[in-house]
Amino acid sequence: MPGIAGKRLSMQKLCGRFGSTPCYNALQRLHRHRRRADLMPLGIRPTVDFAFKKIFGSPQNEVALIGLLNAILNFEHPIEKVEILNPFSYQEFADKKLVVLDVRCQDSSGRWLNVEMQVSAFAGLIERLVYYACSMYVDQLVVGGSYAHAAPAISICLLSHRHFPDSEQAHHRFALLDVPSGRRVEKGIEVHTVELTKYNLGQEAILEAGSLEKWAFLLLRAQEYEAAELRQLLPGTAFKSAIDTLAVISAKTEDKELYDQREKAQRDYQWAISGAREEGREEGLEQGLEQGLEQGREEGEKLATINTVQMLEDILGLPRSGENELAAKDLAALSALVDELKERLRQRES
Repeated sequence: MPGIAGKRLSMQKLCGRFGSTPCYNALQRLHRHRRRADLMPLGIRPTVDFAFKKIFGSPQNEVALIGLLNAILNFEHPIEKVEILNPFSYQEFADKKLVVLDVRCQDSSGRWLNVEMQVSAFAGLIERLVYYACSMYVDQLVVGGSYAHAAPAISICLLSHRHFPDSEQAHHRFALLDVPSGRRVEKGIEVHTVELTKYNLGQEAILEAGSLEKWAFLLLRAQEYEAAELRQLLPGTAFKSAIDTLAVISAKTEDKELYDQREKAQRDYQWAISGAREEGREEGLEQGLEQGLEQGREEGEKLATINTVQMLEDILGLPRSGENELAAKDLAALSALVDELKERLRQRES
């Protein structure tokens, strides 16, 4: 077995430079540990913010980010280079309680891109994505600069749930266009949503699947597979970079501890949101028994939104709005307030 012999010889040569048998033994143990890690299911979900950001937000992993972006955007001339504007750092995960799932970058053609992983369903998603795209579009303009030099701003959201339940279309692309003629604003804003669960995620079909479907498979099912098996199912440098990062998180004590903390925080956050919605829905449905089922649903949604407002105010450390004050607002105003509070939270976290 020349491959193994070659590795053994290389370790012997490396340690021989220092005349160290313990060094050689330590390297052997490290090699065996890596081999064992390759033979165990990774157990790491790429949708957890720590893993997602380390895979796609680390400058040394830009090949993975480029591969994902090209699979989604499918430009005539693929992206070749990106600059990550908010790179992964351990510090940003040290004390935070909420998810940090967006990666902002600029490609070599000047386009501004924001890609995020969304694991919770909430109202106003598309509007929020439009807002972020508009923010990127505005932020690139400088005083005295020409509007003609503005570059496209693209907001991308990967979803682990169905956002458009009435359609089996997994990838939606929204852009500025003239409705009658279909003429597009080429250097404007775009919003992309990718509903990952709508893709065929069966292992038997993945080798023949398209690149975006393969990324969906990795994002939703990587935790079930050994690293070596994933590399066979998903060949290519972009996927290798992502899988190698997952393997590092799985094997490295500090990374695994941070990942576990972030997975728990993400799970608790989803539970709190779900609980607030359910509580509001139940209260609204009780009233609906007297006022009619439809009105009960509306009241349930309103009460759920009120609970969400108060929960976000608590997280931000703001004085909690009174229930009577919030109840006087209509659902549209409450939803707008939720979006405003979420934006303040994101700004505080960035």
